[in-house]
Parts: sequence; structure tokens; C-alpha cells
Amino acid sequence: MKAYLLRRMLLVIPTFIGISLITFLVVQLAPGNPVFLKLRQAEGTMGSRSVPQEIIEQTKKLYGLDRPLYVQYVRWLGRLCVLDFGNSYKDQRPVRTKILEVLPVTLQLNVLSLLVVYLISIPLGVYSATHERSVTDKGITLSLFILYSLPSFWVAMLLMLFLGGGRHLDWFPIFGISSSGAEQMPFGQWMIDRLWHLVLPVFCLSYAGLAALSRFMRAGLVDVVRQDYIRTARAYGFSERVIVYKYAMRNALIPIITLLGTLLPALIGGSVIIESIFSIPGMGRLSFEAILSRDYPLIMGILSISAFLTLIGLILSDFLYALIDPRIKFE
Repeated sequence: MKAYLLRRMLLVIPTFIGISLITFLVVQLAPGNPVFLKLRQAEGTMGSRSVPQEIIEQTKKLYGLDRPLYVQYVRWLGRLCVLDFGNSYKDQRPVRTKILEVLPVTLQLNVLSLLVVYLISIPLGVYSATHERSVTDKGITLSLFILYSLPSFWVAMLLMLFLGGGRHLDWFPIFGISSSGAEQMPFGQWMIDRLWHLVLPVFCLSYAGLAALSRFMRAGLVDVVRQDYIRTARAYGFSERVIVYKYAMRNALIPIITLLGTLLPALIGGSVIIESIFSIPGMGRLSFEAILSRDYPLIMGILSISAFLTLIGLILSDFLYALIDPRIKFE
């Protein structure tokens, strides 16, 4: 087990380099260029006069875009070794500072939604699997499929209309993550205010994952309860609760653990649509603004963190396999 985890950790390095190289090339080859965006703005302020070639070259040199792509990549990779993502092209602020400013907001939003999804979907999937083909199971399946088919932006607009003071009830705030002057509130009151602001965004981020994850849990458990060792456990006289929660559920959790590993980068990735609709200053909106402005260092910083967390999440999934099912051995 230790040797396996060590090999996987060592493989993270070349894998991450390969991912970062492909990402760097894709970002560089994408349409648009920060230099021309800046010069277009300058041309607008200068009227109809064209921008001199000297200014173009100086702008490229300022951003380091006058060098070959392989030189730019090697320099970026060298700075990454000391966790220096460079400066933003948009405002020349350090990328690390900009990410750290919005990361706590995104973590609060996504950790809450992840907890809601897992705490509801797993028991719901277990109940559907143990009451297979019953009226309740069919009703739950139909309801979850309907939820899964609803676009998140449409649901967000409906919630704002009916529950956010649009035309009906004014129960929840629909702007930002805190009320005005929240920093002066006592901690308990501040926490309640923050949670109250996150109710609608968390629901919009959770309902689709709730539908998908509960169906994964149901399908996995239905397959496991048909295995021979489950029949043997029933023959020994164990109660159905012991059979489901002690024996069957461990094997059924393996697909859920696999999904958990891939959800780790989503904790910092944010949601562009939901954060934009509810005016939440998180990673999703920051990524969207970086793409619009062709802010290469900021885009690379966000994508690199997401890639690294994806690799760590896969290793964490492998480790959790052995904890959930002791029969799994890594050679």
C-alpha cells in the first residue's frame, strides 16, 4: 500500500507537467490576445490614430509575449515551483493574491453544496435500492430526473422571482454573500447572515448533483444486494439493516468515492452561472473575467490548481478504496 501510494505520488509530477504543457498551448492558441485588447482600448482613447509599432513591441515585452512559447512556458514552470503564478495582465496584481481573495467564498459555497448532496443522496439512494420498484422508488426516481433536467440558471431565476422579493415572497437575499455592515456583527449573527445568503445558491448548485449521485448509489447497491455473499448473510439470519449497512453498502460506495475524487477540484472551480446570477465574488466569476480579458497568468493559475487537485483527488480515491473495502489490495 505504501509503495503504491509513493509511486502514484511520484507519477503526479510528470502527469502535471504534461497537463500544464497542453493547457499552456491551448490557452496561447486560443483566439484573442491581451496585447491587442490593450491596444484596442488605447486606440479608442486616442481616437482614429493607429498605435505605433514601437508601442506594440513595448506592450509585448511588458507581458513577456515577445519570447518564444517554449521560453514562456519554462519561465512560468520555474515560477510555479515556488508557487509564483506571476502577475495579472489586467491590473498587474499577483495572481496568487487574486485567487486567495475569492477562494474562501467559493469554498464556503461549494463545501456546503457538497455536504448537502452527499448527506441527502446516499440515504435516498439506499432507500430506493432497498424498496426497488415500489411506488415510492418510482416517485423518487421521477422527481430526481425532473430536477436533473432543469437548467440551473432557470431555477435560479425562478427562485429569485418567487422567494427573493421578485413578485411574491421576500424570504432570501439574492445579492452577494453578506448584508451591508455584516463585518460589524457578532460572530453568531454574522454566520446566520452568511448562511441565509447562501441558501438559494447552494440549492442551485446541489439539486443536479443530488439527482445524479443518488442514482449512482441506488444502482450500485441494487447490484451488490444480488451477490451471493448477501444471500449467505441472509441465510445466517442477519437483520436487513445489518446486511445493507454493514456488508452491502461498503461495496456500493466505491463508485461514490470515485466521484468524490473528481469533485475535489470543483471545490475551488466555482460556478460561473450561479456566481454571476447571485453576484457572488468567487472563483467562477474570476475565471470568466480572466477568459474575457485573455489574462493568461490568471487562467493558467486557476487551471493549474484545478489539475493538481484532480490528481490528488484520484490518489485520495485509491486510498479510500482500501479503507472502505479491505479486500482491495494494491500491488
